[in-house]
Amino acid sequence: MQFKHPEILYFLFLLIVPILVHLFQLRRFKKEFFTNVRFLIALAIQTRKSSQIKKWVLLTTRLLLLTALVLAFAQPFSLSKEKSNLQKELYIILDNSYSMQAKGKKGELLQRAIQELLETTPETIHFSLLTNTETFWNTDIKSIQKELQNLQYSATPFELDPILNQIQARPSLYQKEIVVISDAIGLESKQLTTIAKTDAISFIIPKAEQQNNVSIDSVFIRQTLDNFYEIGVQVSNYGENNQPVSMGLYNQNKLVAKTMISLKKQKQVIPFTIPKKAFHGSVSLVDNGLTFDNTYYFSIGESPKTKVISIGEVAKNAFLSRIYTNDEFKYQNSTLAQLDYNLIENQDAIVLNEVEDIPQALQTTLHSFVEKGGNLIVIPSVKASISNLNSLVQMTGNTSFKSANTTEKLITKIHFNHPIFRNVFENKISNFQYPKTKTSFTVTSTSPAVLSYQDESPFLVSSNTGAGIVSVFSAALNMENSNFQQSPLIVPVFYQLAQSQEKNGIAARTIGNSDSYFIKTDLSKEGILTVKNKTEEFIPIQQNLGTKVKMNFENYPLQAGNFSVFNKKQWVENISFNYDRKESNLIHNNKKLLSEIPQITSISSVFDQIRTENNDSQIWKWFLIFALLMLISETAIIRFVK
Repeated sequence: MQFKHPEILYFLFLLIVPILVHLFQLRRFKKEFFTNVRFLIALAIQTRKSSQIKKWVLLTTRLLLLTALVLAFAQPFSLSKEKSNLQKELYIILDNSYSMQAKGKKGELLQRAIQELLETTPETIHFSLLTNTETFWNTDIKSIQKELQNLQYSATPFELDPILNQIQARPSLYQKEIVVISDAIGLESKQLTTIAKTDAISFIIPKAEQQNNVSIDSVFIRQTLDNFYEIGVQVSNYGENNQPVSMGLYNQNKLVAKTMISLKKQKQVIPFTIPKKAFHGSVSLVDNGLTFDNTYYFSIGESPKTKVISIGEVAKNAFLSRIYTNDEFKYQNSTLAQLDYNLIENQDAIVLNEVEDIPQALQTTLHSFVEKGGNLIVIPSVKASISNLNSLVQMTGNTSFKSANTTEKLITKIHFNHPIFRNVFENKISNFQYPKTKTSFTVTSTSPAVLSYQDESPFLVSSNTGAGIVSVFSAALNMENSNFQQSPLIVPVFYQLAQSQEKNGIAARTIGNSDSYFIKTDLSKEGILTVKNKTEEFIPIQQNLGTKVKMNFENYPLQAGNFSVFNKKQWVENISFNYDRKESNLIHNNKKLLSEIPQITSISSVFDQIRTENNDSQIWKWFLIFALLMLISETAIIRFVK
């Protein structure tokens, strides 16, 4: 037998009270002899013996009464033999993403959830606790108390399904009881599909009192002037916050510019002008919402000009020289016959423009170029064979040329969400003069289109291949076949296609982004690049590609900030990291899902339910009934027993 409240058993010391009272009542009788009352001696002895028996019975009754009351309030229980076979394993999923930084009635949501776990979790209950960053299997609250108190916010947004996959992969003989403590920001129904039918899941969803929030989403270069950069800071305003906020621009922690911004739209771009020099700092604002998205770190380096070479006829490549100008590019053109293959490896982008027959040697060289992080732009010739084109683009693994057709087509759709157009357009364009093509190829690809015809077939597709990017047009762009060169789209499209994967000229990564990052540096075979700042240092996954180093950061660093890349002790370049902004919007857009999922009010109710289901809690009632019987017995003894 066990007790729900064993501390109440200390009240058993009160049993000494009726014993002391009984002892004080045991008085000695002084003998007095009277000759005329000697006949009463026998009657007195008999009466005194009867009184002593009554007192001992009353003492026993009172002791049993107090004992039964104390045991009843301690709530004894025993494991139910039948229900022990249905014992559950408890798994608690605690969301420690930055949206839990929002304040509820009793403070920050995450800190309040941790406090409730520490206060209400019984020390005898074993459970598993999983967060975005930590996992504690089959533990108890006392063992992880220090880790919970020091739990930090996660740099990546909360995703439920990978955590559920961990739970499902863990073998168990019992039913799994899963409790999710999360504000449910970004929760989707598909994340719940991994739950086994035999398992039970419930949610504790703390609510933020303040849902208004202002976030800095990105920083990009809007325009490059002779001596200045005009940068744009994209800001999002969630909720009904109409109060102006202060925004400051810092370079090496020194204030460069400051302004007050009026929050007139949900999304708006704030312009700043800075000298055309290296920049390693941040832009920040002050609002009453979340703080993790109030600062955006970014770096602008004195990077060399982008090297671009076009292969094809000089006349057909003339339009490229007007796009790849000397202020930002090192552009050159070469015919196929005069091409120096040794130049290819040192280029950043190659435009293969209307080459009728692409030699196998060139194809092999271009494949290697793309694998090492180069950008290849393919413009087919109307006279090219489909087999020759497919032999070139087969490196993508998902793009191929089909039949040619001579039907005139209009290019009508711009896919603004494609990474090629990131930070290119401030507003979506719906009315523009549609360019057209006379002869084109049917191109199929599993990669998303950048531009499409009116029949939804792709005009331009872009595929990540190895470490580089292959962009394929479906038609020739010469003036006889298309008027695309006269379209306003020609400049931003080719400009973006030639840039490296850090397309906006700013080195600012999102923590958790799986895209590769390339650094131009000569690294020895034994050399290793290290990323660090004053508080954190790590070595990313890296691959030496000769003139470049391919790096993958995964979930590093742990904290956003300005960092530098070092080759041993030699500085290479600056880079900055920021938290993902997915959870900046605290307004739920999944209210239907929230109404359907099972919810509970607190974690303590979970433990009460487990005790109720797994324990026989009827014993305390029998002790209470016994105490009542003892009370009735005491009253009867006092009243009727002489």
